[in-house]
Amino acid sequence: MKQLMLGNKAVARGLYEAGVCFASSYPGTPSTEVTEELSKYDDVYSEWAPNEKVAMEAAFGASLAGRRSFCAMKHVGLNVAADPLYTMSYTGVNAGMVIVVADDAGMHSSQNEQDSRHHAIASKVPMLEPSDSKEAYEVAKLAYEISEEFDTPVLLKMCTRVAHSQSVVEPGERVLPPKKEYEKNIQKYVMSPANAIRKHPVVEERMRRLMEYGCEGNVNRMEINGSDLGIITDSTSYQYVKEVFGDRVSVLKIGLVNPLPDRLLKEFAEKVKRVVVVEELDPVIEDHCKALGLKVSGKDILPITGEFSRNIVAKALGEVLHKGVSLDEEMPVRPPAMCSGCPHRGLFYTLKKNNCTVLGDIGCYTLGSGAPLNAVDTTLCMGASLSAIHGFNKMGGEETEHKTVAVIGDSTFMHSGMTGLANIAYNQSNSVSIILDNSITGMTGHQQNPLTGFNIKGDPAGKIDLEALCKAMGFNRISVVDPYDLKECDRVIKEELAASEPSVIISRRPCVLLKYVKKNPPLKVDRDKCVGCKSCMKIGCPSISMRDGKAHVDNTLCVGCGVCEEMCAVHAFSSEGE
Repeated sequence: MKQLMLGNKAVARGLYEAGVCFASSYPGTPSTEVTEELSKYDDVYSEWAPNEKVAMEAAFGASLAGRRSFCAMKHVGLNVAADPLYTMSYTGVNAGMVIVVADDAGMHSSQNEQDSRHHAIASKVPMLEPSDSKEAYEVAKLAYEISEEFDTPVLLKMCTRVAHSQSVVEPGERVLPPKKEYEKNIQKYVMSPANAIRKHPVVEERMRRLMEYGCEGNVNRMEINGSDLGIITDSTSYQYVKEVFGDRVSVLKIGLVNPLPDRLLKEFAEKVKRVVVVEELDPVIEDHCKALGLKVSGKDILPITGEFSRNIVAKALGEVLHKGVSLDEEMPVRPPAMCSGCPHRGLFYTLKKNNCTVLGDIGCYTLGSGAPLNAVDTTLCMGASLSAIHGFNKMGGEETEHKTVAVIGDSTFMHSGMTGLANIAYNQSNSVSIILDNSITGMTGHQQNPLTGFNIKGDPAGKIDLEALCKAMGFNRISVVDPYDLKECDRVIKEELAASEPSVIISRRPCVLLKYVKKNPPLKVDRDKCVGCKSCMKIGCPSISMRDGKAHVDNTLCVGCGVCEEMCAVHAFSSEGE
């Protein structure tokens, strides 16, 4: 039966029908739903791994054992997993292995806008790119066929628009291939220099055969509709081209983006008078065409940054723009903000009050950099806060170490923070590391992690003792605070900043959006007591606003955390339940 299906769900369904047995991923928007959907099938083992590198290596092990495997990540996660990927290109696989990577053109939820096609090219691994949910479903199955036929892991590249849009899919039945026997083969799987030297020519020959495969099959296809204009395109850009031109121009739709089909590119260019390459972000296809000696346009008329749209493509190619609908009134900007009652807010307020330099990390708490808190100085990548504070304080010494902290979330700490913390303990910088333990992976939608005690299905699982882990790493000073208790947070932060040895503060309170977290009655403001000083506005709580010069609490948003009540010098806030 046909279904309207999210792109990520379509990938999961394709993987399932192709007989995937093992799934390991780290959540990362816009890739998260692929693994979440797979976890709903009881005949597929699914897990959240501590990070993308571990997920990919675990999936490789499952492939080695003879079962089809899968891992997923966002584009920056592929950076973390690049180490095993580049060598798996040499070893090849046993059973098929598929790696889903989701790019985020437009940076809807990411710290950069990198193009994952470069990883495919550099690692010499085939990459498939669907343009809608139906294709996502189909290429997920095709990826296993390619993986096993060519003895290689296969990258399946999604993007935000394909991953999070819906189109019609007609699902079929699951087909479970026989388990492949593992055979010991040192020359194939042990990449010592002597073996790797012999494998590199094998990889190059595989890429040559894959190029021919891309020229002969239907994964790359020509749609010939006249000779005036020919457009070479891939992924979601294909949809924009079709929306603008329909069947009025010729199109070469690229589905296997690495390796690119040289012969097909040349044949297509010979059929049309003008060739334009329409691709988001970097000129990967365009540069390849030019290297083949083809005369093409691309980034000379189309942007190299941001997401494309129907109108961007139309404007670049001289077509009529779609006017769309405009509002009569200008809508106010609504920047992202931490939720009402977010446990991170009180801690950031305290850090700002103490004029701390705060080296931040990737997670909800990155929002602490926004007004009015403005409390985070840097955000680089997962785990960078702990590594960076060590170098910062080693070079800053007395000048920085008593006023600088690093903040990192519980899931991010398990992902990439442990090695940075170990470096602080080992090389002894006088650094204060704050682990924001909100008992969940918050930013990507409440996935479990090794500190929560539950697995991907919500069943009881192994739980790491964070305090014991920090102690085992060599920290003597470990404190636990409740971020709703501003006085205690202030006392502990001052105490640890004044210390002359490395320390860890664990700020522990569950995310307010978790279902099991009991909400307190909302607060109210006594307008007679309120003096309109706006001190309560300094925490940026969405529940608090000013009305007629007095503070006002929206009782539909307030969860009664009490942080504003602690801050108020005139005691104007009180619980509605009182």
